[in-house]
Amino acid sequence: MKYFKYNPFLILMIVIGLGASLAVNVMRYGAERANRQVDLAIDYESLLTLAEMEGLPPSRVLADAKDAGITSLAVYETTFKKLNVNGKTTATRGSDILERYESGSLVSPDWRRLVESGEIVGTEIYVTGRDETTYREVREDLIYRLGPDRVRPFTVDGHEALAVKANWKSFEKMNIGMPTDEMRAVNEAGFYVIARPSNYTKVTEKDIKHVFSRLDGIKVSEIVFSGTEALGSPKLLNLVVDECRARNITLGGIEAPTQLQYYKQDGLLEMAQGYDYRLARLYSVPKDEMPKIKMDVAVERWANTDEERNIRIDLLHLFEKPLPDMTLYETNMKYIRDTRDILLSKGFSLGPASWFEPFEVSPVLRSLVMLGVAAAGVLYMSLVIPALNERRRLQYLLWLAASAIMAVPVMMGHGNTVRVLAALASANLFPAIAVIMVLDIMRRLAGSENWSLGKLIACSIGAFTAAGLVSFVGAAHLSGALSDLTYFLEINIFRGVKLTFVMPLVLVVIAFLQRFDIFDGSFDDDCYSDENVSIVSQVKRLMKMKVTMRTLIVLGAMAVAGIIFIARSGHNMGMPVSSLEIKLRAFLEQSLYARPRSKELFIGHPAFFVAMYAWARKWPTIVMSLCVLALTIGQGSMVETFAHMRTPVIMSFARGIGGMVGGAAIGVAAMAVIGIVERAWKNHREKIAD
Repeated sequence: MKYFKYNPFLILMIVIGLGASLAVNVMRYGAERANRQVDLAIDYESLLTLAEMEGLPPSRVLADAKDAGITSLAVYETTFKKLNVNGKTTATRGSDILERYESGSLVSPDWRRLVESGEIVGTEIYVTGRDETTYREVREDLIYRLGPDRVRPFTVDGHEALAVKANWKSFEKMNIGMPTDEMRAVNEAGFYVIARPSNYTKVTEKDIKHVFSRLDGIKVSEIVFSGTEALGSPKLLNLVVDECRARNITLGGIEAPTQLQYYKQDGLLEMAQGYDYRLARLYSVPKDEMPKIKMDVAVERWANTDEERNIRIDLLHLFEKPLPDMTLYETNMKYIRDTRDILLSKGFSLGPASWFEPFEVSPVLRSLVMLGVAAAGVLYMSLVIPALNERRRLQYLLWLAASAIMAVPVMMGHGNTVRVLAALASANLFPAIAVIMVLDIMRRLAGSENWSLGKLIACSIGAFTAAGLVSFVGAAHLSGALSDLTYFLEINIFRGVKLTFVMPLVLVVIAFLQRFDIFDGSFDDDCYSDENVSIVSQVKRLMKMKVTMRTLIVLGAMAVAGIIFIARSGHNMGMPVSSLEIKLRAFLEQSLYARPRSKELFIGHPAFFVAMYAWARKWPTIVMSLCVLALTIGQGSMVETFAHMRTPVIMSFARGIGGMVGGAAIGVAAMAVIGIVERAWKNHREKIAD
């Protein structure tokens, strides 16, 4: 039987790459620990609406919200739809004024004179104001947004009014500037302001200066743009950055509905880059989901959201229906308090959103990571190509070539594409190497001992731990290759996730066919023979096999399982999750620091122990091969977890450890149950034989 040799030099290079990767990950951990302040926020208008619905003074509602934990209130640009309600400024269609004149309800002599002189036009809109400050701000912003040719001042009843040329439907909803009276009221109540300005059509420097002049003297925690464009887009983004920098205002980016990257706002990410990525991610439970979600689920979601997705602005929507035996007001104050309490219990502090400080990795460290990945690639090839395994000099040449391709661009300060490829290679190669290592251990121990269940369990735990360590080495390399602010903030994402579900399986199948004869009846000593053990010969035999209906059914079941496996992974899942699994996930999330991934806990890791049992008891080779495929899923998932760079590295590590511990417990229990069943069946057959 031929043994594959592991090149010590390549292993040394992987160890060096591991050291560099750990150094990068320590830096990453420090950056993540420093970014733990969350802005617990709500819309200012929502609190005023709640006060109105409950018949309470706004001052009391604001004070109670602050005591419950709210730190910032979001203030949006005002609209005439809102102004017409509060009466500070009023917009009236010209046609309505003419109708009132005809009906005799227009009592003002000045307005009647204007109608009679033909100065009131039915298609125009007329703006008047009772609050001097609000009217002045509305006048300014209408001129900025529509231009002076469409806004004509005139005097009526001793006060200035405006005649505006605009379509009524769009005019009523049009944003007309940040209201300073609301922002001052928010500050006076003890909150910071989350400013929500929108962009201008053909925005100018004067427009931007005008927006930020409204923020002077206001305590603003973040600026989160409204609409599909960032203020200043497309050509004046740098000016907005300069204004934010001068006022020490953090940018806010709204997480997309898919919980992946950001809601599309033109110019936002370019602005974030120019602002040294001083960007905080904002999440809000969709309004249409609020009537369906239970309070405890919503509260738990905030904890998971902030912990796992680097969300630092929690914009709460209020519940519209009260809990039993509680008023609507009491219900929402409880919601805020419970959210505050769970965030504090998770180690977060509350206040203006924190951001990542500049995170720079030395090109030397990153290059060493590349050398480790290159060594892993050559090591894998040497473990599946017998001719290469015997030729050390060729292995060194291949490693030098791969290292030059991967490390040189990084040393030159570039290499973003190479880093992604290194991460992809790490996610696929190291889990495969971990499984191959276990297969080679099996080959070396074959026939050496008649395994008792206790010894087999101990050996399995040792092999499982060794495989897990190799997979964690791959995870460290993956994180070391990608770690930077663009990945932490999910401006960039690792796009090879789907491939990492399949490729380790392919790599392991190649190695398995190179080592074992799947056509051998049982996993006994004969299957280790080099005779007939080659990929080509076995593929040829597969192609010549007669396919029965039973075979088609089995292959169909395997295909369905594969589709489910891939469809349930990622952010846009094509496969629903059962209510039982949702409850189990919730239990694990509440019980553990980080919930293990289901495919590790319930499939991959238990399959490792079943595979070890199948090996020791010489089960059919085809069964053994299926167990190996299943255990590969667990090892691959451990590494792929670290590809979600928005999740703190310590949480990904804890998730992997939790999956290993829980999966090992299930696997050991499965071995014990199988052993008991197998022994009982053997005794039963012996009794029948007697």
